[in-house]
Amino acid sequence: MAESGPSSLPEDVLVDQKEGKSHTIQAGSHLLLQLPSKEVRQVRIDTNPGGKTINLGKFGSFKQSCLVGQPYGLSYEILPDKTLVIMPPTLLEELEETGATNELIVDAGEYVQPLTSDEIEVLKKSGVHFSEIIKKQIETHVNYELKTEYSKDKYRKRKEAKFAKQMAILEPSLFNVASYLFEKDPGRILGLRVDTLSQIANLANLRPGGRFLVVDTTGGLLVATTLERLGGSGTVLYLSETDTPPEFPIVDLLNLKEKAETLKHLDWAAADEEHVPIRAPIEPPTGEYKSEGQRERYEKRRQALEAQAQLREDLFAGEWDGLLIAAQYEPFSIVQRLTPYLAGSATVTIYSQYLQVLAEVQAKMRLLPAYLSPSITEAWLRQYQVFPGRTHPLMNMSGGGGYILHAIHVYDDPKASSVLAGRRRRLTERRSANRVAETNAQGLESDTSIENGGLDVEMTSAETE
Repeated sequence: MAESGPSSLPEDVLVDQKEGKSHTIQAGSHLLLQLPSKEVRQVRIDTNPGGKTINLGKFGSFKQSCLVGQPYGLSYEILPDKTLVIMPPTLLEELEETGATNELIVDAGEYVQPLTSDEIEVLKKSGVHFSEIIKKQIETHVNYELKTEYSKDKYRKRKEAKFAKQMAILEPSLFNVASYLFEKDPGRILGLRVDTLSQIANLANLRPGGRFLVVDTTGGLLVATTLERLGGSGTVLYLSETDTPPEFPIVDLLNLKEKAETLKHLDWAAADEEHVPIRAPIEPPTGEYKSEGQRERYEKRRQALEAQAQLREDLFAGEWDGLLIAAQYEPFSIVQRLTPYLAGSATVTIYSQYLQVLAEVQAKMRLLPAYLSPSITEAWLRQYQVFPGRTHPLMNMSGGGGYILHAIHVYDDPKASSVLAGRRRRLTERRSANRVAETNAQGLESDTSIENGGLDVEMTSAETE
Protein backbone atom coordinates (compact mmCIF):
# COMPACT_ATOMS: atom_id res chain seq x y z
CA MET A 1 0.00 0.00 0.00
CA ALA A 2 1.28 3.43 -0.87
CA GLU A 3 2.17 5.78 1.94
CA SER A 4 -0.52 8.25 0.88
CA GLY A 5 -3.14 5.68 1.83
CA PRO A 6 -6.32 6.90 0.10
CA SER A 7 -4.96 6.30 -3.42
CA SER A 8 -5.39 2.56 -2.98
CA LEU A 9 -9.11 2.77 -2.19
CA PRO A 10 -11.94 2.62 -4.76
CA GLU A 11 -13.23 5.97 -5.97
CA ASP A 12 -16.73 5.36 -4.64
CA VAL A 13 -15.31 4.96 -1.11
CA LEU A 14 -13.51 8.32 -1.35
CA VAL A 15 -16.34 10.28 -2.94
CA ASP A 16 -17.13 12.13 0.32
CA GLN A 17 -13.52 12.73 1.34
CA LYS A 18 -13.32 16.10 -0.41
CA GLU A 19 -16.24 17.36 1.68
CA GLY A 20 -14.26 16.65 4.87
CA LYS A 21 -16.99 14.66 6.58
CA SER A 22 -16.39 13.12 9.95
CA HIS A 23 -16.40 9.51 8.73
CA THR A 24 -12.93 9.99 7.23
CA ILE A 25 -9.77 10.21 9.31
CA GLN A 26 -8.31 13.70 9.34
CA ALA A 27 -4.96 15.02 10.58
CA GLY A 28 -5.24 16.01 14.23
CA SER A 29 -8.22 13.74 14.93
CA HIS A 30 -8.56 11.04 17.57
CA LEU A 31 -9.50 7.45 16.79
CA LEU A 32 -9.79 4.02 18.37
CA LEU A 33 -7.76 0.97 17.28
CA GLN A 34 -9.02 -2.55 17.92
CA LEU A 35 -6.20 -5.10 18.09
CA PRO A 36 -6.48 -8.84 17.34
CA SER A 37 -6.68 -9.47 21.10
CA LYS A 38 -9.90 -7.34 21.12
CA GLU A 39 -8.09 -4.70 23.15
CA VAL A 40 -9.05 -1.15 22.16
CA ARG A 41 -6.50 1.65 22.26
CA GLN A 42 -6.87 5.38 21.88
CA VAL A 43 -4.50 7.18 19.50
CA ARG A 44 -4.25 10.61 17.91
CA ILE A 45 -3.10 11.56 14.44
CA ASP A 46 -0.76 14.56 14.57
CA THR A 47 -1.68 17.71 12.70
CA ASN A 48 1.46 17.16 10.62
CA PRO A 49 1.83 13.37 10.40
CA GLY A 50 4.82 13.37 8.07
CA GLY A 51 6.93 10.30 8.83
CA LYS A 52 5.67 9.91 12.40
CA THR A 53 4.62 6.43 13.46
CA ILE A 54 2.23 4.76 15.90
CA ASN A 55 3.74 1.92 17.91
CA LEU A 56 1.47 -0.97 18.95
CA GLY A 57 4.09 -3.06 20.71
CA LYS A 58 4.27 -6.67 19.52
CA PHE A 59 1.63 -5.93 16.89
CA GLY A 60 4.03 -3.63 15.04
CA SER A 61 4.17 0.04 14.13
CA PHE A 62 2.96 2.01 11.11
CA LYS A 63 3.13 5.50 9.65
CA GLN A 64 0.36 7.90 10.62
CA SER A 65 0.11 9.25 7.10
CA CYS A 66 -1.22 5.87 5.94
CA LEU A 67 -4.50 6.54 7.77
CA VAL A 68 -5.12 10.18 6.83
CA GLY A 69 -8.08 10.39 4.46
CA GLN A 70 -9.15 6.79 5.02
CA PRO A 71 -12.70 5.95 6.10
CA TYR A 72 -13.43 4.43 9.48
CA GLY A 73 -14.35 0.79 9.88
CA LEU A 74 -11.61 -0.81 7.75
CA SER A 75 -9.20 -3.50 8.91
CA TYR A 76 -5.51 -3.38 8.08
CA GLU A 77 -2.48 -5.60 8.18
CA ILE A 78 0.75 -3.97 9.31
CA LEU A 79 3.64 -4.69 6.96
CA PRO A 80 7.34 -4.79 7.93
CA ASP A 81 8.01 -1.50 6.10
CA LYS A 82 5.51 0.25 8.44
CA THR A 83 2.85 0.62 5.78
CA LEU A 84 -0.68 -0.74 5.80
CA VAL A 85 -2.66 -2.95 3.48
CA ILE A 86 -6.44 -3.14 3.61
CA MET A 87 -7.79 -6.54 4.55
CA PRO A 88 -10.90 -7.86 2.77
CA PRO A 89 -13.95 -8.40 4.98
CA THR A 90 -14.41 -11.92 6.32
CA LEU A 91 -17.71 -13.75 6.15
CA LEU A 92 -19.19 -15.78 8.96
CA GLU A 93 -19.27 -19.43 8.00
CA GLU A 94 -21.41 -22.02 9.69
CA LEU A 95 -19.29 -24.77 11.21
CA GLU A 96 -20.30 -28.31 10.39
CA GLU A 97 -20.56 -30.79 13.20
CA THR A 98 -18.34 -33.86 13.00
CA GLY A 99 -17.99 -36.97 15.08
CA ALA A 100 -14.98 -35.56 16.89
CA THR A 101 -15.14 -34.89 20.61
CA ASN A 102 -12.76 -33.38 23.14
CA GLU A 103 -12.90 -36.33 25.56
CA LEU A 104 -9.78 -38.05 24.18
CA ILE A 105 -7.60 -34.94 24.36
CA VAL A 106 -4.77 -35.17 26.89
CA ASP A 107 -2.72 -32.10 27.75
CA ALA A 108 0.86 -33.40 27.74
CA GLY A 109 2.74 -30.12 27.42
CA GLU A 110 5.59 -30.15 24.88
CA TYR A 111 4.47 -33.52 23.54
CA VAL A 112 1.20 -31.97 22.29
CA GLN A 113 2.88 -28.90 20.77
CA PRO A 114 6.51 -29.67 19.89
CA LEU A 115 7.03 -26.23 18.27
CA THR A 116 8.75 -24.25 21.03
CA SER A 117 8.53 -20.54 21.72
CA ASP A 118 12.19 -20.07 20.71
CA GLU A 119 11.49 -21.62 17.33
CA ILE A 120 8.47 -19.35 16.91
CA GLU A 121 10.61 -16.27 17.69
CA VAL A 122 13.11 -17.36 15.03
CA LEU A 123 10.27 -17.64 12.50
CA LYS A 124 8.96 -14.20 13.43
CA LYS A 125 12.39 -12.57 13.12
CA SER A 126 12.95 -14.22 9.76
CA GLY A 127 9.88 -12.41 8.39
CA VAL A 128 7.58 -15.41 8.09
CA HIS A 129 3.94 -14.37 7.82
CA PHE A 130 1.84 -15.01 10.90
CA SER A 131 -0.50 -17.30 8.93
CA GLU A 132 2.44 -19.61 8.19
CA ILE A 133 3.37 -19.70 11.88
CA ILE A 134 -0.20 -20.65 12.81
CA LYS A 135 -0.23 -23.26 10.05
CA LYS A 136 2.96 -24.85 11.41
CA GLN A 137 1.50 -24.90 14.91
CA ILE A 138 -1.62 -26.65 13.63
CA GLU A 139 0.40 -29.18 11.62
CA THR A 140 2.57 -30.07 14.59
CA HIS A 141 -0.27 -30.13 17.13
CA VAL A 142 -0.86 -33.76 18.11
CA ASN A 143 -4.44 -33.38 19.35
CA TYR A 144 -5.69 -30.87 16.79
CA GLU A 145 -7.66 -33.39 14.76
CA LEU A 146 -9.31 -34.73 17.91
CA LYS A 147 -10.89 -31.35 18.60
CA THR A 148 -14.43 -30.42 17.60
CA GLU A 149 -14.90 -27.86 14.85
CA TYR A 150 -15.80 -25.25 17.45
CA SER A 151 -12.62 -25.97 19.42
CA LYS A 152 -10.55 -25.73 16.22
CA ASP A 153 -12.10 -22.35 15.42
CA LYS A 154 -11.35 -21.07 18.93
CA TYR A 155 -7.77 -22.36 18.67
CA ARG A 156 -7.18 -20.52 15.38
CA LYS A 157 -8.64 -17.28 16.72
CA ARG A 158 -6.54 -17.54 19.88
CA LYS A 159 -3.37 -17.90 17.80
CA GLU A 160 -4.37 -15.04 15.49
CA ALA A 161 -4.87 -12.78 18.52
CA LYS A 162 -1.35 -13.68 19.60
CA PHE A 163 0.64 -13.49 16.35
CA ALA A 164 -1.42 -11.48 13.81
CA LYS A 165 -0.20 -7.97 13.05
CA GLN A 166 -3.60 -6.57 12.28
CA MET A 167 -5.91 -3.86 13.54
CA ALA A 168 -9.32 -2.36 12.88
CA ILE A 169 -10.13 1.35 12.94
CA LEU A 170 -13.16 2.25 15.05
CA GLU A 171 -14.86 5.58 14.61
CA PRO A 172 -14.80 7.56 17.89
CA SER A 173 -18.58 7.74 18.03
CA LEU A 174 -20.40 8.20 21.31
CA PHE A 175 -21.32 4.50 21.40
CA ASN A 176 -17.76 3.29 20.78
CA VAL A 177 -16.17 5.78 23.19
CA ALA A 178 -18.65 5.03 25.99
CA SER A 179 -18.12 1.29 25.52
CA TYR A 180 -14.34 1.76 25.48
CA LEU A 181 -14.36 3.78 28.71
CA PHE A 182 -16.69 1.31 30.44
CA GLU A 183 -14.45 -1.63 29.55
CA LYS A 184 -11.27 0.23 30.47
CA ASP A 185 -12.24 1.79 33.81
CA PRO A 186 -15.95 1.73 34.76
CA GLY A 187 -15.25 3.36 38.13
CA ARG A 188 -13.95 6.49 36.43
CA ILE A 189 -17.31 7.07 34.73
CA LEU A 190 -19.37 5.92 37.76
CA GLY A 191 -20.34 2.70 36.00
CA LEU A 192 -22.32 4.62 33.37
CA ARG A 193 -22.97 1.99 30.70
CA VAL A 194 -23.73 2.92 27.10
CA ASP A 195 -27.35 1.71 27.21
CA THR A 196 -27.95 3.71 30.39
CA LEU A 197 -26.41 6.76 28.73
CA SER A 198 -28.80 6.43 25.78
CA GLN A 199 -31.79 6.30 28.15
CA ILE A 200 -30.57 9.44 29.91
CA ALA A 201 -30.27 11.28 26.60
CA ASN A 202 -33.78 10.17 25.65
CA LEU A 203 -35.44 11.00 28.97
CA ALA A 204 -33.70 14.39 29.14
CA ASN A 205 -35.02 15.22 25.64
CA LEU A 206 -31.61 16.40 24.43
CA ARG A 207 -32.04 18.13 21.09
CA PRO A 208 -30.38 20.78 18.91
CA GLY A 209 -30.99 24.31 20.10
CA GLY A 210 -31.74 23.29 23.69
CA ARG A 211 -30.37 24.90 26.85
CA PHE A 212 -29.32 22.43 29.53
CA LEU A 213 -27.71 22.54 32.97
CA VAL A 214 -25.25 19.69 33.57
CA VAL A 215 -23.56 18.51 36.78
CA ASP A 216 -21.06 15.82 35.84
CA THR A 217 -18.28 13.96 37.67
CA THR A 218 -17.94 11.12 35.13
CA GLY A 219 -14.95 12.74 33.49
CA GLY A 220 -17.12 14.61 31.00
CA LEU A 221 -19.08 11.70 29.53
CA LEU A 222 -22.45 13.30 30.29
CA VAL A 223 -21.23 16.67 29.03
CA ALA A 224 -19.94 15.08 25.80
CA THR A 225 -23.28 13.31 25.30
CA THR A 226 -25.15 16.58 25.64
CA LEU A 227 -22.79 18.35 23.22
CA GLU A 228 -23.10 15.55 20.69
CA ARG A 229 -26.91 15.62 20.81
CA LEU A 230 -27.07 19.42 20.54
CA GLY A 231 -25.01 19.28 17.36
CA GLY A 232 -23.32 22.64 17.85
CA SER A 233 -26.46 24.72 18.51
CA GLY A 234 -27.80 25.60 21.94
CA THR A 235 -26.08 25.98 25.30
CA VAL A 236 -24.60 23.52 27.79
CA LEU A 237 -23.88 25.10 31.17
CA TYR A 238 -21.55 22.91 33.24
CA LEU A 239 -21.49 23.58 36.99
CA SER A 240 -18.61 22.46 39.19
CA GLU A 241 -16.70 23.41 42.32
CA THR A 242 -13.68 24.76 40.39
CA ASP A 243 -13.50 28.34 39.15
CA THR A 244 -11.43 27.45 36.06
CA PRO A 245 -12.96 25.91 32.91
CA PRO A 246 -12.35 22.14 33.00
CA GLU A 247 -10.65 20.10 30.31
CA PHE A 248 -12.56 17.04 29.14
CA PRO A 249 -10.41 14.48 27.30
CA ILE A 250 -13.62 12.69 26.25
CA VAL A 251 -14.71 15.74 24.26
CA ASP A 252 -11.37 15.68 22.42
CA LEU A 253 -11.65 11.93 21.85
CA LEU A 254 -15.05 12.44 20.22
CA ASN A 255 -13.56 15.17 17.99
CA LEU A 256 -16.14 17.70 19.25
CA LYS A 257 -13.92 20.78 19.33
CA GLU A 258 -16.20 22.74 17.02
CA LYS A 259 -19.34 21.71 18.91
CA ALA A 260 -17.63 22.46 22.24
CA GLU A 261 -18.11 26.19 21.61
CA THR A 262 -21.59 25.78 23.09
CA LEU A 263 -20.10 24.55 26.39
CA LYS A 264 -20.08 27.15 29.19
CA HIS A 265 -18.87 26.87 32.78
CA LEU A 266 -19.73 28.37 36.14
CA ASP A 267 -18.60 27.44 39.62
CA TRP A 268 -21.13 26.99 42.41
CA ALA A 269 -20.24 30.30 44.03
CA ALA A 270 -20.92 32.22 40.82
CA ALA A 271 -24.23 30.34 40.48
CA ASP A 272 -25.47 31.98 43.70
CA GLU A 273 -27.48 35.16 43.08
CA GLU A 274 -26.31 36.70 46.38
CA HIS A 275 -22.65 36.07 45.60
CA VAL A 276 -20.58 39.13 44.72
CA PRO A 277 -17.52 37.98 42.75
CA ILE A 278 -14.16 39.50 43.47
CA ARG A 279 -13.16 41.31 40.30
CA ALA A 280 -9.56 41.90 39.38
CA PRO A 281 -8.77 45.36 37.99
CA ILE A 282 -9.36 45.67 34.25
CA GLU A 283 -7.00 48.60 33.79
CA PRO A 284 -3.71 49.72 35.38
CA PRO A 285 -3.88 52.01 38.46
CA THR A 286 -2.26 54.84 36.56
CA GLY A 287 -4.62 54.45 33.61
CA GLU A 288 -1.67 54.09 31.22
CA TYR A 289 -0.42 50.84 29.73
CA LYS A 290 3.30 50.19 29.91
CA SER A 291 3.33 47.93 26.87
CA GLU A 292 1.10 46.41 24.25
CA GLY A 293 1.35 43.05 26.01
CA GLN A 294 -0.04 44.57 29.20
CA ARG A 295 -2.92 46.10 27.22
CA GLU A 296 -3.78 42.69 25.76
CA ARG A 297 -3.72 41.04 29.18
CA TYR A 298 -6.09 43.60 30.67
CA GLU A 299 -8.34 43.33 27.61
CA LYS A 300 -8.57 39.54 27.94
CA ARG A 301 -9.36 39.92 31.64
CA ARG A 302 -12.12 42.43 30.88
CA GLN A 303 -13.66 40.15 28.24
CA ALA A 304 -13.56 37.18 30.62
CA LEU A 305 -15.31 39.14 33.39
CA GLU A 306 -17.96 40.40 31.00
CA ALA A 307 -18.55 36.90 29.67
CA GLN A 308 -18.96 35.53 33.19
CA ALA A 309 -21.37 38.31 34.13
CA GLN A 310 -23.43 37.65 31.01
CA LEU A 311 -23.46 33.93 31.74
CA ARG A 312 -24.72 34.56 35.29
CA GLU A 313 -27.51 36.73 33.90
CA ASP A 314 -28.48 33.95 31.48
CA LEU A 315 -28.59 31.45 34.34
CA PHE A 316 -30.63 33.66 36.64
CA ALA A 317 -33.03 34.56 33.80
CA GLY A 318 -34.17 30.93 33.90
CA GLU A 319 -36.18 29.07 31.25
CA TRP A 320 -33.58 26.29 30.89
CA ASP A 321 -34.82 23.18 29.11
CA GLY A 322 -33.43 20.55 31.46
CA LEU A 323 -31.16 19.52 34.30
CA LEU A 324 -28.87 16.48 34.05
CA ILE A 325 -26.96 15.10 37.04
CA ALA A 326 -24.44 12.27 37.12
CA ALA A 327 -22.24 13.06 40.09
CA GLN A 328 -21.06 11.83 43.45
CA TYR A 329 -22.72 14.77 45.23
CA GLU A 330 -26.01 14.57 47.12
CA PRO A 331 -28.46 15.10 44.24
CA PHE A 332 -31.48 16.64 45.95
CA SER A 333 -29.54 19.69 47.14
CA ILE A 334 -28.49 20.30 43.53
CA VAL A 335 -32.07 19.91 42.32
CA GLN A 336 -33.34 22.39 44.92
CA ARG A 337 -30.60 24.86 43.99
CA LEU A 338 -31.24 24.82 40.24
CA THR A 339 -35.00 24.18 39.99
CA PRO A 340 -35.92 27.92 40.07
CA TYR A 341 -34.06 28.38 36.79
CA LEU A 342 -35.88 25.62 34.90
CA ALA A 343 -38.64 26.30 32.41
CA GLY A 344 -42.07 24.77 32.52
CA SER A 345 -42.07 21.13 31.31
CA ALA A 346 -38.28 21.04 31.71
CA THR A 347 -36.83 17.61 32.43
CA VAL A 348 -34.90 16.62 35.55
CA THR A 349 -32.74 13.53 34.96
CA ILE A 350 -30.49 12.08 37.66
CA TYR A 351 -28.19 9.05 37.37
CA SER A 352 -26.75 7.07 40.25
CA GLN A 353 -25.14 3.68 40.71
CA TYR A 354 -27.21 3.10 43.82
CA LEU A 355 -30.98 2.79 44.17
CA GLN A 356 -31.20 4.13 47.72
CA VAL A 357 -29.72 7.49 46.72
CA LEU A 358 -32.44 8.08 44.13
CA ALA A 359 -35.19 6.59 46.32
CA GLU A 360 -34.59 9.29 48.92
CA VAL A 361 -34.66 11.99 46.25
CA GLN A 362 -37.88 10.58 44.79
CA ALA A 363 -39.57 10.56 48.21
CA LYS A 364 -38.70 14.25 48.72
CA MET A 365 -39.75 15.28 45.20
CA ARG A 366 -43.15 13.62 45.54
CA LEU A 367 -44.00 16.01 48.40
CA LEU A 368 -43.33 19.08 46.25
CA PRO A 369 -45.80 20.33 43.61
CA ALA A 370 -42.97 21.54 41.35
CA TYR A 371 -42.13 18.02 40.13
CA LEU A 372 -44.46 15.89 38.07
CA SER A 373 -44.31 12.09 38.21
CA PRO A 374 -40.79 11.45 39.59
CA SER A 375 -40.02 7.84 38.63
CA ILE A 376 -37.01 5.54 38.86
CA THR A 377 -35.97 3.09 36.15
CA GLU A 378 -33.25 0.46 36.23
CA ALA A 379 -31.09 -0.11 33.18
CA TRP A 380 -30.85 -3.76 32.17
CA LEU A 381 -28.86 -5.22 29.30
CA ARG A 382 -28.12 -8.71 28.04
CA GLN A 383 -25.49 -9.09 25.34
CA TYR A 384 -25.46 -11.99 22.92
CA GLN A 385 -22.81 -13.69 20.85
CA VAL A 386 -24.30 -14.02 17.37
CA PHE A 387 -22.65 -16.72 15.25
CA PRO A 388 -24.30 -19.29 12.99
CA GLY A 389 -25.24 -22.19 15.24
CA ARG A 390 -23.56 -20.57 18.27
CA THR A 391 -25.89 -17.76 19.35
CA HIS A 392 -26.10 -17.45 23.12
CA PRO A 393 -25.74 -14.82 25.89
CA LEU A 394 -22.19 -13.81 26.71
CA MET A 395 -20.65 -15.57 29.67
CA ASN A 396 -19.25 -12.35 31.22
CA MET A 397 -21.53 -9.32 31.49
CA SER A 398 -21.94 -6.40 33.87
CA GLY A 399 -24.40 -7.06 36.65
CA GLY A 400 -26.13 -3.69 36.48
CA GLY A 401 -26.18 -0.42 34.62
CA GLY A 402 -27.26 1.91 37.41
CA TYR A 403 -30.54 3.73 38.03
CA ILE A 404 -32.20 6.81 36.52
CA LEU A 405 -34.59 9.22 38.23
CA HIS A 406 -36.70 11.25 35.83
CA ALA A 407 -39.23 13.99 36.55
CA ILE A 408 -40.83 16.95 34.79
CA HIS A 409 -40.68 20.43 36.28
CA VAL A 410 -43.95 22.37 36.47
CA TYR A 411 -44.62 25.87 37.78
CA ASP A 412 -45.73 25.91 41.40
CA ASP A 413 -48.96 27.92 40.95
CA PRO A 414 -51.30 27.81 43.99
CA LYS A 415 -54.25 28.64 41.71
CA ALA A 416 -53.51 25.79 39.36
CA SER A 417 -55.34 22.48 39.67
CA SER A 418 -54.78 19.00 38.39
CA VAL A 419 -56.33 17.71 35.19
CA LEU A 420 -58.74 15.51 37.16
CA ALA A 421 -59.80 18.41 39.37
CA GLY A 422 -60.30 20.55 36.29
CA ARG A 423 -62.50 17.90 34.72
CA ARG A 424 -64.57 17.61 37.87
CA ARG A 425 -64.93 21.39 38.08
CA ARG A 426 -66.04 21.64 34.44
CA LEU A 427 -68.46 18.73 34.94
CA THR A 428 -69.98 20.43 38.00
CA GLU A 429 -70.33 23.72 36.11
CA ARG A 430 -71.93 21.91 33.19
CA ARG A 431 -74.42 20.15 35.46
CA SER A 432 -75.29 23.42 37.21
CA ALA A 433 -75.83 25.09 33.86
CA ASN A 434 -78.10 22.24 32.78
CA ARG A 435 -80.14 22.50 35.98
CA VAL A 436 -80.55 26.26 35.51
CA ALA A 437 -81.61 25.70 31.93
CA GLU A 438 -84.14 23.08 32.97
CA THR A 439 -85.51 25.36 35.68
CA ASN A 440 -85.86 28.23 33.23
CA ALA A 441 -87.57 25.93 30.75
CA GLN A 442 -90.06 24.74 33.36
CA GLY A 443 -90.82 28.33 34.41
CA LEU A 444 -91.42 29.30 30.79
CA GLU A 445 -93.91 26.44 30.35
CA SER A 446 -95.81 27.49 33.50
CA ASP A 447 -96.11 31.09 32.31
CA THR A 448 -97.32 29.92 28.93
CA SER A 449 -100.01 27.68 30.43
CA ILE A 450 -101.29 30.53 32.65
CA GLU A 451 -101.51 32.87 29.69
CA ASN A 452 -103.36 30.23 27.65
CA GLY A 453 -105.82 29.62 30.53
CA GLY A 454 -106.72 33.32 30.74
CA LEU A 455 -107.31 33.49 27.01
CA ASP A 456 -109.78 30.57 27.22
CA VAL A 457 -111.75 32.31 29.97
CA GLU A 458 -112.03 35.49 27.94
CA MET A 459 -113.26 33.59 24.86
CA THR A 460 -115.92 31.73 26.93
CA SER A 461 -117.27 35.00 28.34
CA ALA A 462 -117.48 36.50 24.87
CA GLU A 463 -119.47 33.55 23.57
CA THR A 464 -121.97 33.80 26.48
CA GLU A 465 -122.70 37.40 25.72
